[in-house]
Amino acid sequence: MKFLTGLLIVFSGCAFASSTATWEMSSYQDFLRGKFQNLSLNRDGTLSLAPRMDAVFNSGQAVIWSVAEAPDGSLYAGTGNRGRLYRIDKSHNAKLLWSADQPEIFAVAIGPDGAVYAGTSPDGKIYRVVNGKAELYFDPHEKYIWSLVFGTDGALYAGTGDQGKVYRVTAANQGEEYYATGQAHVTGLSLDPAGKLLAGTEPNGILYRIAAKGKAFVLYDANLPEIRAIANGPDGSIYAVALGGSVSRRTQTAAQAAQALLQSGSTPVVTTSITVTADAAKANPIQTGADIKPPASSDANRAAQTAVAAASTALAASNAASMELTGVEKSAIYRINADNTVDTLWSSKEENVYDLLSRKGGLVFTTDLGGRIYHLTDDRKLTLVAQTNEGEDTRLIESDGAIYAATGNMGKLFELEPGSAQSGSYESPIFDAQSVARWGHVRWTGHGGVTLQTRSGNSLRPDPTWSDWSSPLADSNGSAVTSPNARYIQWKAELVSSKGVPALENFSLAYLPQNTPPLIRSIIVTTTSATPSASSKSSSVSNAVNSTYSITVTDTGDAGPATSTGTPTQTISRASSQQLIISWQADDADGDRLVYSLWFRGEGEQEWKLLRTALHENSWSIDGDSLADGRYFFRVIASDRESNPPDQAREAELVSSPVLIDNTPPVVHVTSSRREERNAIVDFEANDASSSLRRCEYSIDAGPWMAVNSTDNVIDSPSERFHLVAPVPVGEHELVLRVVDSGGNAGLAKVVIR
Repeated sequence: MKFLTGLLIVFSGCAFASSTATWEMSSYQDFLRGKFQNLSLNRDGTLSLAPRMDAVFNSGQAVIWSVAEAPDGSLYAGTGNRGRLYRIDKSHNAKLLWSADQPEIFAVAIGPDGAVYAGTSPDGKIYRVVNGKAELYFDPHEKYIWSLVFGTDGALYAGTGDQGKVYRVTAANQGEEYYATGQAHVTGLSLDPAGKLLAGTEPNGILYRIAAKGKAFVLYDANLPEIRAIANGPDGSIYAVALGGSVSRRTQTAAQAAQALLQSGSTPVVTTSITVTADAAKANPIQTGADIKPPASSDANRAAQTAVAAASTALAASNAASMELTGVEKSAIYRINADNTVDTLWSSKEENVYDLLSRKGGLVFTTDLGGRIYHLTDDRKLTLVAQTNEGEDTRLIESDGAIYAATGNMGKLFELEPGSAQSGSYESPIFDAQSVARWGHVRWTGHGGVTLQTRSGNSLRPDPTWSDWSSPLADSNGSAVTSPNARYIQWKAELVSSKGVPALENFSLAYLPQNTPPLIRSIIVTTTSATPSASSKSSSVSNAVNSTYSITVTDTGDAGPATSTGTPTQTISRASSQQLIISWQADDADGDRLVYSLWFRGEGEQEWKLLRTALHENSWSIDGDSLADGRYFFRVIASDRESNPPDQAREAELVSSPVLIDNTPPVVHVTSSRREERNAIVDFEANDASSSLRRCEYSIDAGPWMAVNSTDNVIDSPSERFHLVAPVPVGEHELVLRVVDSGGNAGLAKVVIR
């Protein structure tokens, strides 16, 4: 028997493997994971210059929630998380019209009378704003005003939460409940081509067509929680945007955080104007309205900036905590045809789509992944038109042939103009070579003014420890990378129109990855009984038959001739020999084939002895009797030399914890025995040469085993003394003593009690 233990040890090192690998980017999905600046990406995976895009307004707030166009072409924007209403004229001069008491203005609409109507939250009220002065127009006694739209009848319709009702308001303080959806929030309102009211809801993602007070028809029940935006198609169809990460839930969280922020004593509410420059070249300041107080001090300015930053943080945190649904898309765009059939035009598991515009030839829509603007043609060809590189594009509006995108984190307004930008750039996703790598050459396919740069580092994200961007690489047929050898690398492309129409179609980088050493995770040593072969089993049966004897009895009472001259003694042998099995767990991060060598060394010995070399299996067995009693160590060396040149091969080794091999049973010596009335009194001792004793038992007349304790009450030493008092009936009886050591070996002694 063997007493065995194991230990896990890990080794590592550095070298370079011989196999060159290639990082390639050529498809739409490959490039989509990067960062775009004034560049477009078509479905074929080609980068080209995007339409001109400028940030024409910066609110200084965390997010612009709503935008509406007035008849004169000016735009009105409602923000959060300080609830401000701005006017941006056609020259992109901005003016702060009104600061609400509530932190969010989720909805803005322009009335037939030219007045601006704004819905505030989370204490939901509707205000009428004229010449910078706001008056309460209608209080539905709801928590949120999510959407506002004027109907063909001139009435103002309001979508509210958190009771999911639509209100119809005909004049100041004159309104009524128009339809109760049974949902929590009415997150989008629009009019269909016939002028009937459309309402999108949350949390069940239902789109209603409301024909009259209290009467509605469900146009579509989406499998996503929120209908965010609605638009009409030129053929009478209706487009709807659905979200899996519910905006209403996230904005509620942000609004509550902002309201708590404004009410806290640490960040006071300040009524200061903020001068915002829309663009470094244009530098159009926001004009302060007459009802807005000037800044009282620099401390107030700092307090305002702190409030904005904290509100932005709250919004970002709420975005990060957005609800994710498993097994469904994250967002989708649906087309409800005139016959009420529904087509899914686009869906994504990575991006939330926020708003859309229906234009001739297709749709324009925005998402939250870097503030992207997409164009989807009628035949469903998708192009990434531009990227604002803000947290999300919340709203789209078209004015005088230009498209405007409102953003969050920070709240800006971008103008997308006809014509192409003069230059643009693309930053690739970070590439992980899995280990330090030597960089080879970069190659790309394209035309026009295209140059590439690279940078590298050993931290997961670019930080000050990364190298600077390299000098521009201009040879598309093969430019050597000059960035330092590292685990991570990134490339950047610059496209300029000065040398024709630039485009970039694919990219490749050759690199030599580091040869990662093997990893040996554990060594386990166990014992097992060797299974006898069929021939040995047959031989045992034959020997057993041959060793039997019989007696023939006749009717005369005389014994017949015996088959042997005496009665033989049957020998009970060990059922099978013990096998010592050494097994280990090992792997290689590079997928290299591993070869092993196995060694052993006895305790106190100086040199390792080789048991086996050139092993490809993860175990080896030896005869258990081939090692004498004692403590041993086993060592496994793993090498990837069969997959690498000799000068680049790597090794790892692991040494087991001490393994105790004990095949010798304890020696049991009876020092005295006697009977006292109906008790047997036996004194004995046991000694083991290799390991400590673990238990002692006795049996009377082959009966059950009964435990015996040592004289010191703890059996834990190689030598122990025992004093046994055992009840025995009158007569002769056989008492057997058994002592077991740590290796499971049993020593026996017999005492006859008379």
